[in-house]
Amino acid sequence: MVTYEEKGERFRRLASQRTNNVIKAIQVLGNCSNKSTYSYTSGEINKIFAEIDRKLKDTKAQFRTTNKNKEFTL
Repeated sequence: MVTYEEKGERFRRLASQRTNNVIKAIQVLGNCSNKSTYSYTSGEINKIFAEIDRKLKDTKAQFRTTNKNKEFTL
């Protein structure tokens, strides 16, 4: 049986790794902003960031929904 502490340790390890992966992916996406290498419209940029914003909002909601129905225990 997995203990609460083991679950917490696993969460912190995986959440840290995955957060760093997201940050790196955003930084790599920023490389596409070089106008001397790429051509893009403001509409394309708006679509990209609208989708990123939507996914971020959805993911935040998952954490609120998941934790809202749990009973508090120590």
